Amino acid sequence: MAPSSTNKRSTPGRRRTPAGGAAAGTGAPEEVRRRVDRLRRQIDEHNYRYYVLDDPKISDAEYDRLMRQLRDLEERYPGLRTPDSPTQRVGAPPSAAFATVTHGRPMLSLANAFGEEELDAWHRRVTNLLGEAAAAFVCELKIDGAAVSLTYEAGRFVRGATRGDGQRGEDVTPNLRTIRSLPLRLRTATPPTLVEVRAEVFLSREAFEAINRERAAKAQSLFANPRNAAAGSLRQLDPQITASRPLDLFVYGAGAVEGLTLRTHWETLRWLRAAGFRTNPHSARFPTLAKVKASLAQWTERRHELPYETDGVVIKVDAFAQQAELGATSQAPRWAIAYKFPAEEAVTRVNDIVVYVGRTGTLTPVASLEPVHVSGVTVTSATLHNEDEVRRKDVRVGDWVVVQRAGEVIPEVVRVLSERRTGAERPFKMPATCPECGTAVVRAEGEAATRCPNPACPAQVMQGLIHFASRDAMNIEGLGWKTMARLLEARLIADPADLYALRREDLLTLERMAEKSAQNLLDEIAKSKQTTLARFLYALGIRHVGATVAETLAAHFGEIRSLVKASFEAVRDVPGIGPTIAESVVTYFQEPANCALVEKLLRAGVRPVPPDAPRGGPLAGRQFVFTGTLARFTRGEAEARVRARGGSVASSVTARTTDVVVGEQPGSKAAQAAKRGISRMDEAVFLALIGERRS
Repeated sequence: MAPSSTNKRSTPGRRRTPAGGAAAGTGAPEEVRRRVDRLRRQIDEHNYRYYVLDDPKISDAEYDRLMRQLRDLEERYPGLRTPDSPTQRVGAPPSAAFATVTHGRPMLSLANAFGEEELDAWHRRVTNLLGEAAAAFVCELKIDGAAVSLTYEAGRFVRGATRGDGQRGEDVTPNLRTIRSLPLRLRTATPPTLVEVRAEVFLSREAFEAINRERAAKAQSLFANPRNAAAGSLRQLDPQITASRPLDLFVYGAGAVEGLTLRTHWETLRWLRAAGFRTNPHSARFPTLAKVKASLAQWTERRHELPYETDGVVIKVDAFAQQAELGATSQAPRWAIAYKFPAEEAVTRVNDIVVYVGRTGTLTPVASLEPVHVSGVTVTSATLHNEDEVRRKDVRVGDWVVVQRAGEVIPEVVRVLSERRTGAERPFKMPATCPECGTAVVRAEGEAATRCPNPACPAQVMQGLIHFASRDAMNIEGLGWKTMARLLEARLIADPADLYALRREDLLTLERMAEKSAQNLLDEIAKSKQTTLARFLYALGIRHVGATVAETLAAHFGEIRSLVKASFEAVRDVPGIGPTIAESVVTYFQEPANCALVEKLLRAGVRPVPPDAPRGGPLAGRQFVFTGTLARFTRGEAEARVRARGGSVASSVTARTTDVVVGEQPGSKAAQAAKRGISRMDEAVFLALIGERRS
């Protein structure tokens, strides 16, 4: 168990560098250099024993004495101060902004299993893909924190970043250095050239409650849960603020690695522990799914004994070779799944039922609740989804209800405690007109959603603008709800394109907008003009077009005007799209106002960059689909060789498929190719095609 947050060692205050210190630091005697190195190694050892092993060997006073000696020497000889020195954990100057870091390997999200049935389904998919090969599993508690990537070069910590969108995150290196359980140097004689360590930064329950008590005393808003508090602490511009909060971390794996060979996840965890990282002591390896299930049953009961929040267990196929064989979807690896603990429930009262209007005009009834604590969070509202759901559950204003949070989703009403009714409860009725603009609402036949058909509805306009500026869309930092509301109220904007016409003098007319804030916002808006086609498509807010669908459409059509002019059939036949999404996309661009918005954005200077064009090569213009098991390569390796030679790869056989590679025990794709008259080849022919021999 980690040390109590109230027992963390303090860090002596940072002193000013004396005048002339830089000059003095250019020629430190060799004896001083050796003494500094010895002090750093001593302090690193004591940090490791205190924060990782929970086995301190010296008193806090003795530890502080060593830190003071090292700090004094570094101030006398500034040339000896290095980024991995223990003195550099706290005290870096505040940053004006966060730089963007591209992860060496994507930080994918995980698919969820809510119960044994879904876990069994995942296991069947794994065993079907692996064939007769048996898989062992590693189970790790899913910590409720913020995922980060830690990069070490030649054994030294050089960079740390948030997960971000999985491909790119924010550089929060100075803030991560404040976390005492993070080693600044690896404890290994032969460190790898490069290793990208994945970790979860978190706050203990005790630390979280202490932070909220302090914020309440200062009349500041409270953090909703430990995860939000940890993420907010990491993204502070001033590392001193981060250092004041007792963040901790567990490492759970590695991303990009150079100069180190690891064959299994379990071996990786052992190496990480030996290198000085703090891994979760409750991680375990199991040879069968039955053993995994027994462990899950135990943790479902024992999770409240832990000093930190956890909402489930992550289950991973252990062998990296099998992970490569299983591969990943665009969002999640097939070789891992997050088993979520059963939802926790609480009883509270419905004070009101309020209708909110979303970005696409959908009216959503939401229950306003008496505050109640559920799964570590104070819940004050719960979604009722739609009118049919309210009727089915018969939720009325004044009812006592059971609410739950399951799988980190929005809280929902499970059932009504009708036996507690007094007769004063009021039934809910969906309004006939939009509560925001007064337009008569509509409900299409066969649909559960009631919608406001007015595209100029203030709520839709506002939600659309917020979506346009959001992180996964145009990523305009600093353009939040309050600022957007002021811009609309002042009639400075009416649609997303108007953002690019804003001037400094316009912004200075807004309440609480200082000159520096105005310039920072204009800089962010200007920066967003250079974006990707996928982000641009997602930002438009087309119904059914999420980030993944936007990536698919961008890769297929290449530029926005091609998609604007595309027919229903052309969109429908894109692999992974289908008729529902195609109809939504085509309908969107058939609306003159939407086409006008696209053109207005382009005229304003927005430049959606298309996906990288194919580089050419012997397989350019050919699309490959693989089925069955290959002897020479894993599926991922074979696909990489196709892409390296200019070809493309798909997961299913479509009209665009030109070649199907058939391995051992093929699936239905081989028959589909034969039916369509598509070229099929075995592994030997494929090897000859790419110029490699069977080993």
